[in-house]
Amino acid sequence: MRVDFAPESLEPGAFYRLLTAVVVPRPIAWVSTLSAGGVANLAPHSFCTVASTDPPVVQFTSVGVKDTLRNVLATGEFVVNFAAEGQFAAVNDTATDFPPGVGEFEAVGIAPEPSATVAPPRVAGSPVAIECGLYDTTAIGDCTVVFGRVRHVAVAEEALDEHGHPQLSRLRPLSRLGGNEWGATTVVHDRRRIRYEDWTGGERTEG
Repeated sequence: MRVDFAPESLEPGAFYRLLTAVVVPRPIAWVSTLSAGGVANLAPHSFCTVASTDPPVVQFTSVGVKDTLRNVLATGEFVVNFAAEGQFAAVNDTATDFPPGVGEFEAVGIAPEPSATVAPPRVAGSPVAIECGLYDTTAIGDCTVVFGRVRHVAVAEEALDEHGHPQLSRLRPLSRLGGNEWGATTVVHDRRRIRYEDWTGGERTEG
């Protein structure tokens, strides 16, 4: 037995809440930008993923037109900082609708650090920061998908294992769930993909 929901049967806000409650967990792109006047902006965006590996491109979605989108369009640069569980309160604070011209780094008390390849600062306490140049944007309804060509990735040393590879248990990423809920990584399953040549779970068919 299922309960069916059709977009046309609900007002947009209600369907948005439905989608964000079922498409979970979502990594948080804690995006830092600079305004044309040089004000450092920092805001969380929970529609975020990798768009391409070659060339390396990441994406986040701006719901509506906010300072982050304006700044990216004006300067062509941004940083996707990822947040750890312990930064939950700070991330939530930067979602406050501060007026234009008020920088979240200063207002919330978040320490910045210089980026290596772009002008917007990184979040000093972020375990991972991805520096991007604007690759493209796509407008879809009330949203704008922002694609960033990755120029540089900076990972905190303590988040790397002995082979220099990021470890989830050390990153401890914060995620967004439905409503006012936030998520933390609690259980991780580690399992390799099975090659077809090794498949024993059922009868194989050719073609």
